Amino acid sequence: MIELLKQLVATPSFSRQEDATADIIESVLRAAGRPVMRLGNNVVSIPPANGRPRWLLNSHHDTVRPGGGWTHDPLTPTVIDGRLYGLGSNDAGGPLVMMLAAYLHMSETPDTPVQFAFAATAEEEVSGDGGMDLLTREVFDKYPLACALVGEPTQMQLAVAERGLMVIDCTWHGRTGHAARKEGINAIYAALADIEWFRTYEFADTTGDLGEVSMTVTQIKAGTQHNVVPDVCTAVVDVRVPGSHTHEDVLAVIRAHVSCDCQPRSMRLRSSSIAMDHPLVQSGLTLGMQAYASPTMSDQALLPSGVPSLKIGPGNSARSHTPDEWIGIDEVESGIATFIHLLETTMRSLQ
Repeated sequence: MIELLKQLVATPSFSRQEDATADIIESVLRAAGRPVMRLGNNVVSIPPANGRPRWLLNSHHDTVRPGGGWTHDPLTPTVIDGRLYGLGSNDAGGPLVMMLAAYLHMSETPDTPVQFAFAATAEEEVSGDGGMDLLTREVFDKYPLACALVGEPTQMQLAVAERGLMVIDCTWHGRTGHAARKEGINAIYAALADIEWFRTYEFADTTGDLGEVSMTVTQIKAGTQHNVVPDVCTAVVDVRVPGSHTHEDVLAVIRAHVSCDCQPRSMRLRSSSIAMDHPLVQSGLTLGMQAYASPTMSDQALLPSGVPSLKIGPGNSARSHTPDEWIGIDEVESGIATFIHLLETTMRSLQ
């Protein structure tokens, strides 16, 4: 698995351009004698369930493009002092090879209480419709899931909840005029009160770490030149929605309080979670793992509605999308052993 991880790091797999890494993963599964289904750049392995509930082991193999500040070649896997440097090593190469290793191991045991399936997905970094969204539409209606484990860098802790995402485009309108004479209606000034509302408003009926709705203005654009009062101001607002609220309810509150036109780009990236009394969570807690709510998103948001899901994997989310991204060799090796132990412990609890 370490050598496979190095091979994946060395192979460009930017979102929507993951065909080469998909070929690599497909070849590993075929060499191991597992069934393989290919949909675009998604690689899926689903053995017959024979009446058992199906649990999905999933991670993504696409990466963001490298930004500035790298001191190592992002596409050359480099090991220094036990750290494997390279683009996608932490997010999510390490979790991906962990999920693959566990799938190959667990699928060798035919009498487990559940049937494991595996999916290496594309387009996760851009929440594209050709990744998990595609599998949900075209695969998991035929092969329904009872549970999903999503591989992301969580330091091998249990991410039992994940907030959904709603990106809103806001537009304020004014009227142009000459800046020297203070003519017109300044659309930027019209936006100020609403921007302050986005910054300070607190939603009611939250449930602590699992229930906080957060809104962050992340982009603003207005004006054409220095001496013209702008008649249009636009902004982008990042809204994170927990399971205690729906996208529709949050959008209704926003529209009731602001003066701008608010248009959500999508309503499909929903919150996800798994019950604390689920056997998988209980096994993890017994093994000394910690449960927490994740602040970042993953393919969990695009899983079929109602499927309980858990995020787990080696590595640290703080290293994702950073210069000189890395994961420890020992993190991957111990992560594989720990994850298989978690699955085997859970299987025994279900028997």
